[in-house]
Amino acid sequence: MLDQLTDRFARIVKQVRGQARLTEANTQEMLREVRLALLEADVALPVVRDFVNRVREESLGQEVVGSLTPGQALVGVVHRELGRLMGAGLPARERELNLAVQPPAVILMAGLQGAGKTTTTGKLGRWLRIDRRKKVLAVSADVYRPAAIAQLESVCQQAEIEFFPTPPDARPVDIVQAAVAHARRHLLDVVLVDTAGRTTVDEAMMEEIGQLHAALKPIETLFVVDAMLGQDALNTAQAFGARLPLTGIIITKLDGDARGGVALSVTQVTGKPIKFAGTGEKLTGLEPFDAERMAGRVLGMGDIVALVEEVKNSVDVGAAEKLAKRMQSGARFDLNDFRDQISQMRRMGGLGGMMDKLPAQFSQAAGKVDPRDADRQVRRMEGILNSMTPGERNKPELLKASRKRRIASGAGVPVQDVNRMLAQFDQMSTLMKQMRKGGMGKMMRALGSMGGVPGGGPRR
Repeated sequence: MLDQLTDRFARIVKQVRGQARLTEANTQEMLREVRLALLEADVALPVVRDFVNRVREESLGQEVVGSLTPGQALVGVVHRELGRLMGAGLPARERELNLAVQPPAVILMAGLQGAGKTTTTGKLGRWLRIDRRKKVLAVSADVYRPAAIAQLESVCQQAEIEFFPTPPDARPVDIVQAAVAHARRHLLDVVLVDTAGRTTVDEAMMEEIGQLHAALKPIETLFVVDAMLGQDALNTAQAFGARLPLTGIIITKLDGDARGGVALSVTQVTGKPIKFAGTGEKLTGLEPFDAERMAGRVLGMGDIVALVEEVKNSVDVGAAEKLAKRMQSGARFDLNDFRDQISQMRRMGGLGGMMDKLPAQFSQAAGKVDPRDADRQVRRMEGILNSMTPGERNKPELLKASRKRRIASGAGVPVQDVNRMLAQFDQMSTLMKQMRKGGMGKMMRALGSMGGVPGGGPRR
């Protein structure tokens, strides 16, 4: 996520050293690099101009205090302005999802076809159910595509929220009004309305969604936008904003966009805050958007708060405590424990989801792992472990040549992969011993020696 921009900012920090004040002379080249970095990230040109001017005004004459370099001092200004650019200066009540209405609260989901609107509706429903403890109903107003209705029903089942069936040949307005009436009768808290999309903005779509908005008077009207569309996404956001009283933005596929132009531009262009960011296809891949924390991620500072929240929501605390007690008692780390750790990582979105939230220096300490390759390796390792018997996982020393061949055949991999996995297991065992003895430095050295993670080697 936003990798190109993060790398560029990391280089900018190092350019100016050893001066006590930020001046026009020592910041000119850095600001030029900031401008180029934003343009390469596909940030809208007017937004870039305004951003660079604000950074220049805020930074000139600022004292470089303590042990900071001028580059680090400038990054402090850039961090504040990046947060402001993405909506940190807007009132908190505008940046958060508003449900302060007599139930059911209606949330209208708007956007183009292919932006991920239906999947995002399921993700938001799941978030509301788990995080806000709400009873949620979702309904599709897309009477033109039966597949879209079936998809929404499927994601509702996965998200464990209620689905309101769309009657054939009914008008979209009648469908959603019936859904709201159903929610009111059954004391449900929130109704999510998945509207019809088109491949491009057209008058018929705008007219229909305008009628839906007038009939429902939703508390939230959220525009769902694909981060990978770049400038086209911003033009679409402006078109929707001109016809609908949008209350916020949900950016999807942010993990697939190495540039980040939409995230850095859409609030400035529409005047509306980004309320959620979506990553991946899994229904767990939605998190409330925090502009200041995202600014930190762009600048390579990571987002430890989001990582902690992910751990809290995904990790089996009871299993983790049980493992910790076993390790403290001197019990050895076996292949069952190894499999459990891999499973926990998968529930947290894989290595890619974790590494994206860690500060850059931790990523470097972990051996510059390629998260995508590491996640593929982890899935392969799960297959190998699942091909073993419980006894073999309890006693890895049983795994001689004949057993390895059987396991490799069962997992559909070469024997070399089984040997590689066992080597990684040995290194993870060493890591667990280091953690038991204490010391982050020892743990990071152990990570570095094993290429970062079980199953992942250094990036070539």
